[in-house]
Amino acid sequence: MSLPEALNPGSTGERILRIGTERAVVDEAARTVTLAFASETPVQRFWGNEILDVQSRSIRLDRLNAGGPLLMDHDMCDQVGVIESVQIGTDRVARAVVRFGKSARANEVFQDVVDGIRQNVSVGYLIHNAMLESENEGVGTYRVDDWEPYEISMVSVPADIKAGIGRQAEPPKPRIPEITMSETTTAPDNTAAIEAARAAGTEGERKRVAEITAAADALKNYKGVRDLATAAVTGGWPLEQFRAKVMDAIATQPLPTANIGMTEGEAKRFSFVRALNALANPGDARAREEAAFEFEASRAAADKQGRSVKGLLVPFDVLNAKRELTVGTPANGGDLVATDLLSGNFIDLLRNRMVLNKMGTQFLSGLVGNVAIPRQTGGATFYIVTEGNAPTASLQSFDQVPMSPKTGAGRTQISRKLLLQSSISIESFVQRDLATVMALGMQAIGIKGGGSNEPVGILATSGIGSVVGGTNGAAPTWGNIIDLETAIAQANADVGAMGYLTNAKVRGKLKQTQKFSGANADPIWGDGNTPLNGYMAGVTNAVPSNLTKGTSAGDCSAIIFGNFADLIYGMWGGLELQVDPYSSGDTGSVIVRAFQDFDVAVRHAESFAAMQDALTA
Repeated sequence: MSLPEALNPGSTGERILRIGTERAVVDEAARTVTLAFASETPVQRFWGNEILDVQSRSIRLDRLNAGGPLLMDHDMCDQVGVIESVQIGTDRVARAVVRFGKSARANEVFQDVVDGIRQNVSVGYLIHNAMLESENEGVGTYRVDDWEPYEISMVSVPADIKAGIGRQAEPPKPRIPEITMSETTTAPDNTAAIEAARAAGTEGERKRVAEITAAADALKNYKGVRDLATAAVTGGWPLEQFRAKVMDAIATQPLPTANIGMTEGEAKRFSFVRALNALANPGDARAREEAAFEFEASRAAADKQGRSVKGLLVPFDVLNAKRELTVGTPANGGDLVATDLLSGNFIDLLRNRMVLNKMGTQFLSGLVGNVAIPRQTGGATFYIVTEGNAPTASLQSFDQVPMSPKTGAGRTQISRKLLLQSSISIESFVQRDLATVMALGMQAIGIKGGGSNEPVGILATSGIGSVVGGTNGAAPTWGNIIDLETAIAQANADVGAMGYLTNAKVRGKLKQTQKFSGANADPIWGDGNTPLNGYMAGVTNAVPSNLTKGTSAGDCSAIIFGNFADLIYGMWGGLELQVDPYSSGDTGSVIVRAFQDFDVAVRHAESFAAMQDALTA
C-alpha cells in the first residue's frame, strides 16, 4: 500500500501534549518549564493513525538543540521563548526545557503557565520517512520513523485529557493552511521563517552563556563558582539568578590564601634585618649564609605567586604572623625590648599607621589573582496587590567591583651599622619604618588616587556626592557640613561607619568657625571622639590642601563625609624588598625600596560626599 500523500517526505505536522500537572516542572526563578512535546500515542488523522517514533535514532534534533523557538500557536512571528535542551526518555517520551523571555507577551504567557492555565504544547515537525505498521478495517496506522521537530508551541485545545498528555484535536474546517495538512496539499515552505526564529533563539542563548561565563571568570578563585556556572548554562538560569546564587555561595567562603605553609615558629623566625643586610652586601658570604632561611622562604613565596623577584619577597605568612613579645629581666635581655615592640604583625603595623583604619575602612589581605567584590545595585520593588492578582515580578540587580593588583613602592634609608645589629628592638624599628612608609603612600592613594595606573580613591570616584562652597571656593560653614550629611542621606547611604575625613588646615579653620553667629555659639569642630556633629572625624594631611577652584589656585582643601566601610583595600601576596647599597654609600646608608601589590575600591559611590573647595586662609 502506498503512503498517504500527507506522509510523503517534506510534509509537516503538529500535535499537542500537555505540560503536566506537577508544579516541580516550572522554575519561576529561572523562568524555565520542563515539558513533554512528543510521545508514541497514536493520533487520528484524516488519512489514518499516526505514530511518531520517539527514539534518538528516529528524531533529528539539530534544530531544537541549536536554540529552537518557543512559539504561540505555531506563529513564527510570535516567539515567547527559546528551547534550552531536549531529552529522549526511556519511556518513549520526548521532553524539552524551555525558557521564557521577558517581553510583555512572554511574561503574560509564562504567568498563565505558572498559574496552570496554559498546559498544552504542540510540536511542529517535518516528516522525512514513514511506514505502514498495521491496518484494521481499511484504516492504516503509520509509524513516522524519521522526523525533524523545528519548533514547540503553546496552544489551547487538547484531544486526550484522560492520558494526562494532551493531543491536539483536529480543528474544524476551514483548516488553517499554516498549521494543518490536507489530503491534496502539503503545508507551505516555512524554511526561511523557521531559520530566522532559530537564529534569534540561538543569538539570545549565546549572549546568556557568554554573560554567565564572563561573570564566572571574574570570580574563578572562589570555590564552587565553576560548578555553579555549569549548572546555570545547562539549566537555563538567567544571569541574575546565577549572580544571586554565587553571592550566597561565596558570602562565607574564605579567599584563596597566599600563604606558603610556614609554621608559626618559622614565620616568627624570619628576620627583615638579616634579609636586608644580605641584600645590602651581596658579596658578603657570611651575610648570605645567615639569611639562607629568608631567601629560601622568598623563593617559595615567589613560586606560589608565579612571579619573578629582583630582591627578596617577604611571604604573607610572615607579614601576618603574630609577634607578641614581653619584657623580661635585664639579665635575660629584657632591657632590649620595649613594651610596645612588635605587637601584632606587619599587616597590623601598616594598617595602624593609616587614619583610614580608625575610620572603619576594610582591608582584604593575602589575595591571590583578580578579585570581584559583589554588590547589589538595585532592589526588588514593593507593590500593592489587589485581590486575585499577582504582584509584578521584580529582581534585585547585582554587579561587581573589580580589584586587580597595582604595585605601590615606598622608599626609606637605613644605616649599614643598624643592619649589623641583631637585637629585637632593631627588628621592630625596621619593620615599623617600612610599614609607615607604605601606609602613608597607600592612604594617600585611597583618598585621592586616580592618576595614570593608580587605583581610584574616594575623591576621584565618579558619582560621589558633591557640596560646592563657591565659584572661587569658600571658607567651610556649618551649612556645608550639614549639606555633606544630607547628600549621603538622600542616597539612602547614611549607614555603617559614618564619619568625616579632612586635613589639619581644615580642622584648624573649623575650630575657629562658629556654627551660628552669637557670643555663646559653639565652634563647628568640637571636642571628644565625635567632634563634628556627633560623628567621628579623622585628620591626615593626605587629604589634599592644594586643590584649585576658580581663581583660588592651589589653595583649596577637601572635606569628605561618608561610610568608610565602603572603602576597601586589597593587598596581594608578600612584600618585596630591594636594596640599593650604592646611591647613599658615602653616608654609610643603604636605600631600601619596598613594593606591595594593592588596589583600592569604593564599593558604593553613594556612600561618600565631598567638598573640594574649602578655603582655610
